[in-house]
Amino acid sequence: MEVLNTSGRRKTSVARVYITAGQGNITINDRDIKAYFPSEVLQTIVNQPFQTLNQVGKYDVKANVKGGGVSGQAEAIRLAIAKALVAETADNRPGLKKEGFLTRDPRMVERKKFGKRKARRSFQFSKR
Repeated sequence: MEVLNTSGRRKTSVARVYITAGQGNITINDRDIKAYFPSEVLQTIVNQPFQTLNQVGKYDVKANVKGGGVSGQAEAIRLAIAKALVAETADNRPGLKKEGFLTRDPRMVERKKFGKRKARRSFQFSKR
């Protein structure tokens, strides 16, 4: 198996992922996953596509991710991994699609409007 290269996005995070056959090492921005995401929840999010397909430890993942916060970055990596697994074998698609890992979450922060305090929140009304 050659190197599979895909990208994933979530909020303002962009992840580029390179997957090869290996022992299950996950490297994010040249750091181990446990160092980059100390939270167990975020590590689980990144590993979800492998757990769904019962392929934990079969692939090495090298990810470059930038922008956004830790949660958005973890979900961007998850999307990229899921897309790479589908690119490798089309048989992986139904399981990942059912779990919703192939859907790009379109929710982003709404921009601030002029005449408002935030995107939709108005300034406090003063009658006098």
